[in-house]
Amino acid sequence: MTQINFTLDFDKLKEEIGKSDLNDIVKSSIVLVLNQYMEMERDRYIQANSHERSSERTDYRNGYYEREMIVNVGKIRLKVPRTRNGEFATDVFEKYARCDKALLLSMLEMVVNGVSTRKVTKIMEELCGESISKSMVSNLTKKLDPLVNDWANRPLNVMYFPYLFVDAMYIKVREHNKVVSKAVYIAMGVNEQNKREIIGLKVDHSESETNWREFFESLKSRGLQSPKLIISDAHQGLKAAITKAFIGTSWQRCTVHMLRNMIQTMPRKDSKEARSQLKAIFKSSNLEEAKKLKDEFMATYEEQKGYQKAILILDEGFDDATQFYTESEDFHIHLRTTNVLERLNSEIRRREQVIRVFPNHQSAFRLIGAVLMDYADTLDLGNRKFLHPQ
Repeated sequence: MTQINFTLDFDKLKEEIGKSDLNDIVKSSIVLVLNQYMEMERDRYIQANSHERSSERTDYRNGYYEREMIVNVGKIRLKVPRTRNGEFATDVFEKYARCDKALLLSMLEMVVNGVSTRKVTKIMEELCGESISKSMVSNLTKKLDPLVNDWANRPLNVMYFPYLFVDAMYIKVREHNKVVSKAVYIAMGVNEQNKREIIGLKVDHSESETNWREFFESLKSRGLQSPKLIISDAHQGLKAAITKAFIGTSWQRCTVHMLRNMIQTMPRKDSKEARSQLKAIFKSSNLEEAKKLKDEFMATYEEQKGYQKAILILDEGFDDATQFYTESEDFHIHLRTTNVLERLNSEIRRREQVIRVFPNHQSAFRLIGAVLMDYADTLDLGNRKFLHPQ
């Protein structure tokens, strides 16, 4: 058999293609090289040249078929060799799969980062010189499903989470030809290394005790142990679910939400001093000082009609809003509110504004999960810790 002397540094070639601004002449040259490479592959597989009689022959040539390939510089059309038994397969497309995958991942990244489907199709058309349908982009996002599902259901028993922040937000989803509101449950834990992890995601019909309980049970089924402290707002169903799901766990009422609730009941006029006094209560360095400021506020305003509701909220909610004082003083600023989730919620909202209405329940879970996965990669990088001595 005549030896074909043909060498090709495929990775280098791919790199050059990816970096070059190719014109039609260069594209044609690349097509010629790849076609010749595939001919060499077929010769090696058959172990005989064309029309050569050989006892080592394993198969016979059977013409070609054309196949298009979209790379990050455009579309090329190749002549793919065939054999009679149909078992020959070139590795050209396998080796280029990473390049194709880079394009697909770029499209997915654009979707996750809030670029609309319509804009994605235009961007990819400009990059590749080929039109990409909206349905292709939509179908492509479904490839996120196994990744998001694996991430959302990963085991939690490899690390203890002493602190857990939970919250729910509402989105719009199309369901049975109607647009309905659905609750998105999110849990962020702080592990033993004082680093943050997003450990829970669920999209459900509404925020209720039953749904919160199911959410917590799903976390426990993945190995979550009862935390020392759970920080959240004062939703009644959430409070009840925490009590039943995590025996022995303390509940910290978000002081920001509580302050907002109190201030909303106070007179707008001439209440600046009262608002400052309320805020000072939860900025105290210790519980004794906080109690003292609380008593002073109540004594000052107990006779003023416009402050009665605020005083009632403060009196009834004070113990729940000061559980963070049992932890290290260095951690107080982080453990007294759910502010750690505010940035996370804003990232979801930014993407949601592009979509406006999710086409179905699964698409909402898919995209929000992808956003959370992306955001999780930015949390407490390197040796940085969320909770640390001041």
